[in-house]
Amino acid sequence: MDALAMKEEGAGAAEQRAVTLGSLFLTFLKIGSTAFGGFMALISVVQNYAVERRRLLRQEDMLDGVSLATVLPGPVAVNVVAYVGYRVRGGAGALVSTAAVILPSFLLLLGLSYAYFRFGQMPAVGRFFLGFIPAVAAIILVAAWNLGKKAVRGLPEALIAAAAAGLLVGVGGFLSTLGIIAASALAGWLVFREGPPESGGDPARSSPEKKDDRAGRQDLRGIAAGGLTAAPVLGFNAALTGKLLLTFGGMSVLLFGGGYVFIPMIQQIVVNGYGWVTRQEFIDAIALGQVTPGPILISAAFIGFKVAGPVGALAATIGIFTPPAAVMVLSTRFLDRIKRSAAIKAVLRGIRPAVIGMIAAAAVTVARTAPVNGISILIFLSSLLALIRFKVETAWIIPAAGLAGLLLY
Repeated sequence: MDALAMKEEGAGAAEQRAVTLGSLFLTFLKIGSTAFGGFMALISVVQNYAVERRRLLRQEDMLDGVSLATVLPGPVAVNVVAYVGYRVRGGAGALVSTAAVILPSFLLLLGLSYAYFRFGQMPAVGRFFLGFIPAVAAIILVAAWNLGKKAVRGLPEALIAAAAAGLLVGVGGFLSTLGIIAASALAGWLVFREGPPESGGDPARSSPEKKDDRAGRQDLRGIAAGGLTAAPVLGFNAALTGKLLLTFGGMSVLLFGGGYVFIPMIQQIVVNGYGWVTRQEFIDAIALGQVTPGPILISAAFIGFKVAGPVGALAATIGIFTPPAAVMVLSTRFLDRIKRSAAIKAVLRGIRPAVIGMIAAAAVTVARTAPVNGISILIFLSSLLALIRFKVETAWIIPAAGLAGLLLY
C-alpha cells in the first residue's frame, strides 16, 4: 500500500471513530426526509455522504455493499443503509441508520393514511414530482461517475460497465440483474485472478468493533421488551398485530428484485388472501408510497394502519424491513471473512464496474420518465452544476428541484 492510500485509510478510520450513534441517526434522518425518487436515488445520497463527504467507507466497500444488497432479499436501498451503518458502528449502527432512514416516510405515510381513511382519496401532487425527476437523474449519474473513477481502471472494467448498462437499459428486469452480477463475477474471475492482488485494506478497519455488535443486540432486546411491556398499556390487539408482523416479515424474506417486483405478492396476500384492504385501497397505498421519500415498501404502513391503526402500521413496517436488514448484516460479516481470498477479490473486481453500469442505467431509466422540455433540461443541468461545481449536499437538491417544478410547471 502506497503512502497516499495509507493516508486515506488512516483518515477514514479517524472519521469512523468520530461518528457517534446520535450523529449517525441525525444524518440518516435527514437523508430519509429528502430521498425522493426511488431506491437508486437513496443509494446515491448515501454514497455521497458515506464516501464523498465523510470518507467513512472506501469506494470499493460501498460497491461491495450495493452488490450484496442486489442479490439478497429485501429492499435494496434500506439494505445498503444497514450495511453502511454496520460498517461504521457495528450492529448498533445498522439499527440506528435503518430506523432513521425509514422514520420520515413512515410518519408521513401515517398522516396520509389517517387523512385518506377520514377524507377520501388524496389529490395528486404531480408538478412537484415533475420537478424532482430530472434532479434524481442527475444525482444518480454523478454517483455513478464518482464511484467509477476508482473502480473502472482500464478497458476490461469499462467494457463490463458498458455491457451492464446496455443490458439493463435494453432488457431490464430482475433476471437481467442476476445475469449481470453472475456474468461480471465470472468475467472478473477469468480476467483478474492472474493479476496482482487488489488491496483489501485493513481488515480491522472493515470489521466493526465487537462492542458495537453487543450494543446492537442489546438495543434489539430492549426494543422487543419495550414493545411487549407497552402492549397492555396501549390496549392494541396483540394477536392481530402479531399476525401483521409475521405476515409482512415472512413476505420480506421472499422479496428479490426490488419493491416493484414484490407488489403482486403483497396484493395476492393482503387483498385476495386476508382481505385487509380492497384492490383500490391497495393501488392507493402504492401511490402514497411513491409520493413519500424513502422506499416504496413503506406502503406496508398504510395496510397495517387500515387493519390495526398506528400500532398495526408500525408492526407492518418492522416486519417488511427488519428481516432483510438482519440478513444483510449477517451476510456482510460473511463477506468480510471471504473477501481476502485472491479469487474473491478478482470476482469483486469484476462485479464493481457492473454495479456502476447498473447505476448509470438507473439514471437513464429515471430520465426517461421526465417530460422532454426546457424546464426538465434546466433542472437537470442546474442539479449537475450544483453537485459537481459547488458540491451541494444531495439531500438539498431534490426538495429544491421539487419547488422549481411547482413554480415552473
